[in-house]
Amino acid sequence: MASSHHGHAMKLVILDRDGIINEDRDDYVKSPEEWQPIDGALEAIARLNHDGWHTVVATNQSGIGRGLFDMAALNAVHLKMHQMLAAQGGRLDAVFFCPHAADEHCACRKPLPGLFHQIGERFALDLREVPVVGDSLRDLQAGIAAGCEPHLVRSGKAAPGRMDDAQLAALLAQVPGTQVHANLDAFADWLVAHGRAAPPRRPAGRSEA
Repeated sequence: MASSHHGHAMKLVILDRDGIINEDRDDYVKSPEEWQPIDGALEAIARLNHDGWHTVVATNQSGIGRGLFDMAALNAVHLKMHQMLAAQGGRLDAVFFCPHAADEHCACRKPLPGLFHQIGERFALDLREVPVVGDSLRDLQAGIAAGCEPHLVRSGKAAPGRMDDAQLAALLAQVPGTQVHANLDAFADWLVAHGRAAPPRRPAGRSEA
């Protein structure tokens, strides 16, 4: 099926990585062995794909800039992610990452929206209303700066054991309109149920009168 990239013909979702797809680690995911999927997350991406959604990752990976791991390690981690996802029948169209340490003052480290602008350019898409899924304030701030629709999942940094009700309320007050989901699995259920349909196609084989 041919798809055009005009308007919202391409249904796109932008996902944070750590705490969304894989278990978040305070000491960073430095190797494939440390990359462990969250229960149901890979299946959730496959379900979104089967519903016609393209999925892209936007992730801060400052451990590169800080010398905690190198590009070869990051590539190996992402190879594992892609292979495990493929085994579930899913795929990510791309992984966009910021490799810089906080003190490098780049334009791509979330909460700045540089990664999102790169995604918009790569896919020739207006990101207005594109769902962004994150587990922290900076994920959602980066997304809304690019016009995205903010979704917080309560895994990773926003898990109930790590973010209490007061902290959650403070985050939501800074990003009005954020929708909250238990995890990526619950978000996928919500998006499949409520998501925007692709624009109607003309029936095949009939000429316009």
